[in-house]
Amino acid sequence: MPVMIRNIRPSDRSRIIEVTGETGAFLPAEVSVVSEIIDEYFHDPEGCGYYFYIAEHAGDIAGYLCYGPTPVTQGTWDMYWCAVSPTLQGQGIASTLFKMAADHIKSLGGRLILIETSANPNYKAARSLYITLGYRHVSTIPDFYSAGDAKETFWKAL
Repeated sequence: MPVMIRNIRPSDRSRIIEVTGETGAFLPAEVSVVSEIIDEYFHDPEGCGYYFYIAEHAGDIAGYLCYGPTPVTQGTWDMYWCAVSPTLQGQGIASTLFKMAADHIKSLGGRLILIETSANPNYKAARSLYITLGYRHVSTIPDFYSAGDAKETFWKAL
């Protein structure tokens, strides 16, 4: 599927929030965090520590990825948020975004990437994607997000 990867624009805000909510994977509080991060990004794009890239297909936002350097580390980066419209999932959009981000991170001197995610069944497809993309599962913290919802950490060296 042909997608164009581009930087986020202020006019993308509402559609990004819609796509995040449409996935059904994120809790309402998590969708609110995405909104806050977008606002923080546009308040100070250079200083906020986030990179936002949009995958556009047929003139609409198909998905997005937000990532940034991990504070107080040397060359470690975090993948923070990724969502793809449910009607376009499974067509390589997330893979394209992750590969582009890894190339970008490497070009900036990044040496490894971490992804932290929920063990909740809603995130099963995401966890499978990470493994397919070469990320290794390296830790589980039980009951991290809530009772019964562990934090899973995935790691990839660049």
